[in-house]
Amino acid sequence: MKKGINNKKMTVINGGHFSDLEGFYEEISQLFMKDEDWKVGTLDGFDDILYGVDSDITWKDSEKSKEDLGFDLTKEFYENKIRIGKPFNVDLIKQKLGDLMDGKGQTLFEILVEIIESHQNIKLILD
Repeated sequence: MKKGINNKKMTVINGGHFSDLEGFYEEISQLFMKDEDWKVGTLDGFDDILYGVDSDITWKDSEKSKEDLGFDLTKEFYENKIRIGKPFNVDLIKQKLGDLMDGKGQTLFEILVEIIESHQNIKLILD
C-alpha cells in the first residue's frame, strides 16, 4: 500500500478483479485481512472490518463495478434471501426488493459505497 497525499495509506479496490458480490468480498479479504483465518462474506462483515481501517480507498474501475453490482445482481441478491427465508427478515427484504423494482431502492454498489462512506476515517475515491 502506498501513502496518499495526506500521508494516510491508500488502498485500491480494483473493480477489474471481480464481477459479483462474492468476488468483491474476496478482493476485500485480500486487501484488509491477509493475516486472518476468516474472510468477509456479508455486508455486515464488510462494515465491521472497516472499523479497523485507517486508509483512504480508491475504487478503480468503479463504473464497471457500478454496472456489475447494479440492478440485476441486487434483484437476484434479494430474491435469494427471500427464497432462503430464515434467518433473514423476509418482510424487510421484500420491501427493499419492491423499492428497487420501483426505482427507489439502492443497488449493491450503492450500498457498498454508503457503507464505506459511513466510516469517517476513510475517504473514498471512485475512479
